[in-house]
Amino acid sequence: MASAISANRAELLAIANSVATEKMIDKSIVIEAMEEAIQKSARNRYGAENDIRAKLDPRTGDLRLWRVVEVVEEVEDYFKQVDLKQAEKLQPGAALGDFIVDPLPPVDLGRIDAQSAKQVIFQKVRDAERERQYEEFKDRAGEIVVGTIKSVEFGHVIVNLGRAEGVIRRDQQIPREAARVGERVRAYVMKVERQNRGPQIFLSRAHPEFMKKLFAQEVPEIYDGVIEIKAAARDPGSRAKIGVISHDNSIDPVGACVGMKGSRVQAVVQELQGEKIDIIPWSEDTATFVVNGLQPATVSRVVIDEEESRIEVVVPDDQLSLAIGRRGQNVRLASQLTGSQIDIMTEQESSEKRQREFQERSKMFEEELDVDETLSQLLVAEGFTELEEVAYVDMAELAAIEGFDEELAEELQSRAIEALDRREEACRQQRRELGVEDAIADLPHLTEAMLVTLGKGGIKTLDDVADLATDELIAKKRTEQRRRDGTVTRRLRDEDKGGVLGEYGLTEEQGNEIIMAARAHWFDDESDAGEATDETPDSTAETVAPETEEAADAESSQ
Repeated sequence: MASAISANRAELLAIANSVATEKMIDKSIVIEAMEEAIQKSARNRYGAENDIRAKLDPRTGDLRLWRVVEVVEEVEDYFKQVDLKQAEKLQPGAALGDFIVDPLPPVDLGRIDAQSAKQVIFQKVRDAERERQYEEFKDRAGEIVVGTIKSVEFGHVIVNLGRAEGVIRRDQQIPREAARVGERVRAYVMKVERQNRGPQIFLSRAHPEFMKKLFAQEVPEIYDGVIEIKAAARDPGSRAKIGVISHDNSIDPVGACVGMKGSRVQAVVQELQGEKIDIIPWSEDTATFVVNGLQPATVSRVVIDEEESRIEVVVPDDQLSLAIGRRGQNVRLASQLTGSQIDIMTEQESSEKRQREFQERSKMFEEELDVDETLSQLLVAEGFTELEEVAYVDMAELAAIEGFDEELAEELQSRAIEALDRREEACRQQRRELGVEDAIADLPHLTEAMLVTLGKGGIKTLDDVADLATDELIAKKRTEQRRRDGTVTRRLRDEDKGGVLGEYGLTEEQGNEIIMAARAHWFDDESDAGEATDETPDSTAETVAPETEEAADAESSQ
């Protein structure tokens, strides 16, 4: 490249064509890089203060070099200006204010100039190559690409994709999969980022979408859209689950994905290094899908808590280990598949839990409503779980319970309301003892119980509430489920501690209203300060005026 600057015209064009072909970039970019290199070298020879231009004809190879100067009446900058007399010699008819061309002889580059020109051209070509790579791959995120393993660096696999390179990071590889230099490999394009050192193409073989794309390649019905993979979950290299649905009633989605004698699914399994794949019929009914997702375990009952996005699954005692799977794998994949946390318990554990809840609720009604055990148990058996439900349910619904009448229903509702008032008063007293100011109690959506929780969390003034973000106030806590020896344990993760009022189920809209109401006094204070500032000149005039009058009287008396 260094010799390109001093080469003859044919050589210049030949080099430009060769570089453009090799790097797969436009020839005009190479020509532009050569012109820029020649300009830089010419400025070094004639002086950096000159505005020097170079033009290389892409067809003939002719090289022209000139400097641009301005025609002025009196020259102040001899490098960029000429007077009218000198301008007439360079360009007849030149007028003041014109920019004219002063031709320069070609420069004969020395070793240092040639090396500098080489670097300019290489950098320009490198930038163009990186831009071409980014433009080619930026829209290919979500596709499967095939490449050759170029190297393995610090556990990360570098893949040659032909016109670019991608990287499979260690956490996106299939565990225990050996990466050998020179081997061909298929991978899923996760994302393409433009960075200073060039486009970064992040690949994955562990992503659930990789498995879905492989099935689309092996199963024509998926590629055509007749069968759809609605959900997928993977434990890379070990086991996976996919939920499939057919949009054609005559086609069995599971059978189509399995293929004749398992040929289709086996092709995917081999690509995923023997990863076992459970193909499950997808269902809009969450309970049915959970039952299917926990196969091969048998499920007795499913209880769904939509508010907490939690699913409780009851299985026979002998099915517990099968439902949980090795190291919790089966239930973990089923949880990922459904997008909800799944709690698995045996029928015995479920029965004990129901009995415990029944006793706790019965005792609560017995104490709060001052009724006998039989009546409190009857309320629980009818589905009542909280005092609020008894207090505000339709009177006819209470009276319709076997053994109840309208008079008893009215009395129960009255006692429930009184019990709620007692709770509210107890919480109000506790809140005041904690030092939570009354102004917070005026905020919307907050109950006295919530105010006690705020006080225990150190939030006691309007400014304390106003300084919170919405998530810090109302975000629900998330738990991480672990199972040992068939028992259920939960651990609160440090990064998911949730908001102060996360247990109360406030919506994001309600959280925003609470915080904005707490911040309202900030704006009131600002407006009051502005009004005080506006009034200051008038009050000053009133105090100064009497003194001025007294001084005037004194002067007149003198």
